[in-house]
Amino acid sequence: MDVIVLAGGFGTRLRPWTESIPKPLLPILDKPMIEHVLDILPKSQVNRVLIAAGYGIEQIREHFDDIPLPYEVIIVEEKEPLGTGGAIANCRQFLSGGTFCVINGDLITSLRVEEMLNFHNNNRGIATISLWEVEDPSRFGVADYIEETGKIMRFQEKPPIEEAYSNLINAGTYLLEHEIFDMMPEGAHSIERDVYEKIAATGALNGFPFEGMFVDAGTPASFVEASQACISSQRYSSGSVQGDSWLGKGSQCSAEIFGSSIGAGATVGEGSTVRNSVILEGAEIGENTELIGCLIGKGAKISAGIALSDKIVNHI
Repeated sequence: MDVIVLAGGFGTRLRPWTESIPKPLLPILDKPMIEHVLDILPKSQVNRVLIAAGYGIEQIREHFDDIPLPYEVIIVEEKEPLGTGGAIANCRQFLSGGTFCVINGDLITSLRVEEMLNFHNNNRGIATISLWEVEDPSRFGVADYIEETGKIMRFQEKPPIEEAYSNLINAGTYLLEHEIFDMMPEGAHSIERDVYEKIAATGALNGFPFEGMFVDAGTPASFVEASQACISSQRYSSGSVQGDSWLGKGSQCSAEIFGSSIGAGATVGEGSTVRNSVILEGAEIGENTELIGCLIGKGAKISAGIALSDKIVNHI
């Protein structure tokens, strides 16, 4: 199976962090976001990973040149924004044939792709979409999912909660057959809006609900949530856990810390409080500081006695 990772965005909601580091390479605990994404793949069944990227191409290529993986990695450049459907079509020449997987490049999830693949093969069809249950579906695209058949019959875009077909939303991982390219328009387009509706009308669109963990790490708040999810599910290979927080190798923390991560070699001074924040490697936080809902960049220095809430401090 080939896999396409959609990583073409500029990460604007995480600026200024993403002005020097492309979003796929931002660290969540002790490894980049994109490696957490790849971790859910059944490695024995993956032949090639295509990373559809539009920003930080060379940095991403250099990163994968330096790490050993059991499959080939190809960076496929988007010279202009193509949307999800256009980005998938842009990778077509590198696909070897058969079923392929598409996954959004900022998902931290417990989805079992191997189980989803077995379901896709057994239920037939052109596409299978992972589905996640939410309490309020009014902010999302909602699937009209038939549990008895495993089929999605239609979609709603951000419906009033009382009119929603279900509480199941698109969870950003797809299994697709090559016939889908015959249903794609030319140029930039959204596969969710422009293609899946057509497939649903033919009865060839499957849904795969799953439970566990699902975080789209594209905003400051969700980036913190992704870090917390990785702490609770022990998705790290170094450092240690203190309560509900993670301390990277060589970090020193004399503060009260809640729901946060402290990168390798970072220091947090005495009398400080760190709550629901991410501090990257080498940062220095002075004494008697308060950080709530903050992202502190690599090597950044926060003076003693400062109080920050919901701020992104850039890397040094």
